[in-house]
Amino acid sequence: MGKITSAKRKNAVAAANSAPVERLNIFKMNTGLGQHMLKNPLVAQGIVDKADINSADIVLEVGPGTGNLTVKILEKARKVIAVEMDPRMAAEVTKRVQGKPEQKKLEVILGDVIKADLPYFDVCISNTPYQISSPLVFKLLNLPRPPRVSVLMFQREFAMRLVARPGDPLYCRLSVNVQMWATVTHIMKVGKNNFKPPPQVESSVVRIEPKNPRPPVDFEEWDGLLRICFVRKNRTISAGFKSSAVTDILRKNYRTYCSQNDIMVDDPVDISIVIDRVLEETEMGNKRAGKCDEADFLKLLYAFHQVGIHFA
Repeated sequence: MGKITSAKRKNAVAAANSAPVERLNIFKMNTGLGQHMLKNPLVAQGIVDKADINSADIVLEVGPGTGNLTVKILEKARKVIAVEMDPRMAAEVTKRVQGKPEQKKLEVILGDVIKADLPYFDVCISNTPYQISSPLVFKLLNLPRPPRVSVLMFQREFAMRLVARPGDPLYCRLSVNVQMWATVTHIMKVGKNNFKPPPQVESSVVRIEPKNPRPPVDFEEWDGLLRICFVRKNRTISAGFKSSAVTDILRKNYRTYCSQNDIMVDDPVDISIVIDRVLEETEMGNKRAGKCDEADFLKLLYAFHQVGIHFA
């Protein structure tokens, strides 16, 4: 057998480092953390292209895994901040660029992206672990300086809820909440065979662009109203306000508002009469949340605020 020279060994190592990384057999994927590595380079390239990254951008990547998306982002961005919970994956993505010029452009943060204090970034890209889908979306939208654009991979049904419109079967509180703060576009479907190991469901990629200027609405107030309206989205909106738990909270909020504004109130306060009057005057009481759009809910929120009823 031929002897392996030092030069041959160096060439072999260089070739291995430059080839697409398939180190997934070194350790078992933790599917409990949503670890399904994107292995199709064409899909990875499509995701990066849709982010419209420029050479001055700092990109946050959530869950880089072994770095198949990371290396493509590094080709375009000034810097990549990769947040990874699994120390094994953090080591792998670091090793992927070790000794290369891209090493200086990559910062790996080991931890939970939802709990972490994130530095500034212009763009977010993520093959999102399914269990943090909703928290991640709202963390990004509620940042003091949200990213210009986020291109995120989700389970298909979650992605379709983000883009659903009034009357669609998947239209829900999530749909209204996200579309209040951002423009959401479905980019592509991604079949389960594009991942290793394959997940149980299909995936989709969406593009989220925060509205600028940001709508002058308090998030907690908006979400509080939607929670009541969407308790049963196919029942009338007035039905959601019949719950004693709901009326107790609104009565407490109403008393607080009146106290802060030196308004005299009856004792006890019959908050149900005030609620019914608002629902009747706005003609929203007999509507169903699943058929209402953003303008309908804004009208209702404004009318409640006019009479001192708040939701947070």
